[in-house]
Amino acid sequence: MNSANINLVAFSRFGRGDLGGQLFAVFVIVIAAAEVAVALAIVLTLYRLKRTPNLDEADILRG
Repeated sequence: MNSANINLVAFSRFGRGDLGGQLFAVFVIVIAAAEVAVALAIVLTLYRLKRTPNLDEADILRG
């Protein structure tokens, strides 16, 4: 993903000279950070409920 961001920035810089590629690269980084925040919230909630970091013991995900 980082190489794609570098390509977006480079092509926008040396191509048309606008900020479109740079803004899109920042948008991709922000979305990735949001995904990490959601995953961390899920893991912390499971840990608070089961008091174990072992996901094999967390059977509350079964419907």
